[in-house]
Amino acid sequence: MSERRAHLDATAVVAMLVLCSLWGLQQVAIKVANAGISPVLQAGLRSAGAVALLWGWSAWRGQRLFGRSPAELGLGAVAGLLFALEFVLIYGALVHTTASRAVLFLYTAPFWTAIGLHLLVPGERLSRIQAAGLACAFAGVAVAFFDALRLPSETELMGDLMVLAAAVLWAATTVVIRASRLVTVPAVRTLFYQLFVSAIVLVPASLALGEPGIVNVTPLVAGSLAFQIVVVAFASYLTWFWLITRYPASRLAAFSFLTPLFGIIAGGVLLSEPITPALVAALALVGMGIQLVNRRAPALPAPKPAT
Repeated sequence: MSERRAHLDATAVVAMLVLCSLWGLQQVAIKVANAGISPVLQAGLRSAGAVALLWGWSAWRGQRLFGRSPAELGLGAVAGLLFALEFVLIYGALVHTTASRAVLFLYTAPFWTAIGLHLLVPGERLSRIQAAGLACAFAGVAVAFFDALRLPSETELMGDLMVLAAAVLWAATTVVIRASRLVTVPAVRTLFYQLFVSAIVLVPASLALGEPGIVNVTPLVAGSLAFQIVVVAFASYLTWFWLITRYPASRLAAFSFLTPLFGIIAGGVLLSEPITPALVAALALVGMGIQLVNRRAPALPAPKPAT
């Protein structure tokens, strides 16, 4: 088992910044690939491709992808089903609500993660100032999308609720891993459980939803899907699961507030979308929130010797 750290060090901070930028760029890749591949099928193909990469990776390293314990296999199946259902809800919700609303509700996940870990894992309890940091970071995301939000119609409200449910599922997956024996399982195996189960579930789900499937594969569409498979679903997720076995997951989760902001930057650079003053204010709030969440608790004074 990897050595647990009580606080985030420079390695964790840099890794999370890179991961959040990749996850933000993923939104651009999904948007591009949607022109040729239906969304839920696209997610299933991403999982299937990453499973193949993990299989080769584990064979090269001599690692087992399936544990021998029925309890571990059961927990892996639970994590995989949560992961798959999360993506079904996200992509289904985008039929009913806007992307800006969906991102806002999806990134409430760190709240649910922090609450779940606070209740179930004693070593992950949050102080009041760390809770204030989460609120500050979320306020930054709200500011970033404030001018894009409108009062929901009945259809948009249904989509909002679906994304909110997806955020809870995302948090539940993290809590299941951190609060169970999966935290002691090699990261490659934990990731495999999620991708394997989601690949099995998402492809049939695409057929059940009546998606048109693969309609137009251009080099750009293929490249976008390859980016999702190799960089996001394989390399970045493997790194994420390694991180949550070594560092406090609630503090790592706070960085996920940066993902939609990186997504806006990627959209501005690659899709010529405007970068508004709200983004600058949001970045300041997110940075302040992350600093508060990762603030170390003050050391207790040493007890005085008895006289």
